[in-house]
Amino acid sequence: MESLIKYVEDEFVSKKEFPNFSAGDTITVYYEIKEGEKTRTQFFRGVVIQRRGSGATETFTIRKMSGTIGVERIFPINMPALQRIEINKKGKVRRARIYYFRGLTGKKARIKEVRG
Repeated sequence: MESLIKYVEDEFVSKKEFPNFSAGDTITVYYEIKEGEKTRTQFFRGVVIQRRGSGATETFTIRKMSGTIGVERIFPINMPALQRIEINKKGKVRRARIYYFRGLTGKKARIKEVRG
């Protein structure tokens, strides 16, 4: 059964090429929004909290601060509205899922940048 699901995913789900990113990276996601007849591009810039799943069902969660309120958004990798992903900073973290980042404020909420 799993091989059948994998076959259908490989054949029929369109794959987009995005840069390789992981938890701790600061990225900008550009996606399309439809408002009635019009479409426009909007972006969401924040820190990647996690990547989850594999293949067609893979998702990633981004967290940004909007004023004093934290906003998180989950994006499926194969979402048709996704246009492009830009990596702004590569972060150095020691976990694959940085849920502890939600509880940090101020200077403690900084992530070290990896140069090069």
